[in-house]
Amino acid sequence: MFNIEEELKKLPLSPGVYMHKDSLGNVIYVGKAIKLRNRVSQYFHKNSQHTPKVLAMVENIAEFDYITCATEMEALILECNLIKKYMPKYNILLKDGKTYPYIEVTVSEEFPRVVRTREVKRDGNKYFGPYSDSGAVSRIIKLIDEIYPVKKCKTKEFPANVRPCLNYYIGKCKGICINAADKSEYDEMIESILKILNGKDAKLIKDLKGKMLEASDKLEYEEAAKYRDYINAFKALGETQRATMASDRDVDVLLPLAAQNSQIVAQYKVREGKLLGREIHYMDEADPELGGSGNELIEAFIKQYYTRSAKLPKEILLTEHIDEEELVKGLLDNTNAENAKAKSDTAHRTKITVPERGEKKAILDLAISDSLQVVKGLDERAERDAEKRDNLRNEITKLIKRASDIEGSVPYIIEDGDDREYRIEAYDISNMNGLDTVGAMVVYEGAKPVRNDYRKFKIKSADAEGDDYASLQEVIYRRLKRAKDNDAGFNRYPDMFFIDGGLGQVHAVQNVVAAFRMSIPVVGLAKDDVHRTRAIIFGDGTEIELRDEPMLYSYCGRIQEEVHRFAITFQRGRRTSKMTKSALEEIPGIGPARRKELLRHFKNIESIKRASYDELLECDSISSKAAENILEYFGKK
Repeated sequence: MFNIEEELKKLPLSPGVYMHKDSLGNVIYVGKAIKLRNRVSQYFHKNSQHTPKVLAMVENIAEFDYITCATEMEALILECNLIKKYMPKYNILLKDGKTYPYIEVTVSEEFPRVVRTREVKRDGNKYFGPYSDSGAVSRIIKLIDEIYPVKKCKTKEFPANVRPCLNYYIGKCKGICINAADKSEYDEMIESILKILNGKDAKLIKDLKGKMLEASDKLEYEEAAKYRDYINAFKALGETQRATMASDRDVDVLLPLAAQNSQIVAQYKVREGKLLGREIHYMDEADPELGGSGNELIEAFIKQYYTRSAKLPKEILLTEHIDEEELVKGLLDNTNAENAKAKSDTAHRTKITVPERGEKKAILDLAISDSLQVVKGLDERAERDAEKRDNLRNEITKLIKRASDIEGSVPYIIEDGDDREYRIEAYDISNMNGLDTVGAMVVYEGAKPVRNDYRKFKIKSADAEGDDYASLQEVIYRRLKRAKDNDAGFNRYPDMFFIDGGLGQVHAVQNVVAAFRMSIPVVGLAKDDVHRTRAIIFGDGTEIELRDEPMLYSYCGRIQEEVHRFAITFQRGRRTSKMTKSALEEIPGIGPARRKELLRHFKNIESIKRASYDELLECDSISSKAAENILEYFGKK
């Protein structure tokens, strides 16, 4: 057994990182220290003036671990990495930044592409963003594709005698695959695109306005509306200038905010002297009510956000100095050095400043003024969301009670004041002409999908193949059986089953639930003649027409479409994989390893069919005999 008092005595008086763990061995907090023994011991001093947050954490510490470091800077870097790895409960955590999209120009490739991404890497490519308006990003990329015939496909090396795709024939691509592109001309296009994405787009916007007016004069209003949308997209990405600085330095303004028990950092970006826009970053706390100071929020944000950014600003403006400012500056210097080495940014230093006067103070004051409106807007949105959540919960409660009364079961009902959301599991069956039958399960908690809990089922019973009722029964049986067997992937039971289908499907599932002696109500989601969600069907055949229930109509329709999409995608993928696998399996001398190598090299069956003898031999595992067998199989010999 881990004896905390004894283990504290063994801690060294050197810099390092410590990890507090709970009784299950989960890391709940990561911290750094100049002297490990002194810092870790402070948590267990009974007379220490700890904050409520620290007191709550200490109660859950069952053991701790540590890693010694040579310097405090080394400890800081390790702390940042371990926080990203373990996402500890009691650290202030930056929520996943993938919510916001970026525009990536793949300048590391010979012929760069312009793509949308949610992940920034140190790969030498140019990234622009993040942007809060996802739709505007898509419109900008579409506009760039219309103006500039840049490469669309990911392929870097093309086989000989490849046929160009449709984009080449309609003038949307220069034909890199057939060596028809002029490299210098292509590079000029990319330079123009980079200028546009850097905000140097005045000429382009002027041209777009001209085309919009020209189309309007010709009464081509749909064409004019298209150009109008493009112009608005550029504005949404930060064209509008709200404030300016005399210098052209890239500056970020960081402000800690609190709205509806949410810990937030507002990030205002000043680029080329212009205050362009704002990003809102939510920070996770173990319990927001326990409190984390604004200073702690900003420090946690800088450590986690900027250390994974491929490009840092020249300066960061704050309302007050952070506790470990010099150490954090050193961390930013290390990040800048890594970015410069990876060629994702030019070498520079990032200052941390608390302005008291001048143009920087004016920018900071403007950001503070705007943040007050941000908090007000977030509070209002939170109130609206809470009202919608309560209304939806009430509707689901009515459904569960009605279904349970019909079935004679005793359901779980969420009481007022309980923050828990109803867990709904929806099921659908998909097959192709009665073959390759699969089942799909999607999970919603309240109005939000829980995608980590989605599950796929391959129908195993020969009797169930092509039979929706029998397939549903097999899927529900396997789901409940695995829950009974304490399978971690199925250990949470739903509050209600949604079944894609009518009364027959509902009865089929009810029989399985009854066999397990469980009280989980079941309803069906029926569709009309145009495949839209029409009604909720109960076990006694009664229905709720959803056209008269707008909230339920939206909710049930969304769930039904999601489970149908999930089932169809799985079924199609399985069928495609099966077809691909069977084609290659019939070739003599082509075993699993060679099939894998062929598909990795040629990407698909069609490319293998078109490949020549010499091209087949380029695969490491393909011998001359195997190449001859492939050519013979596809009738090329």
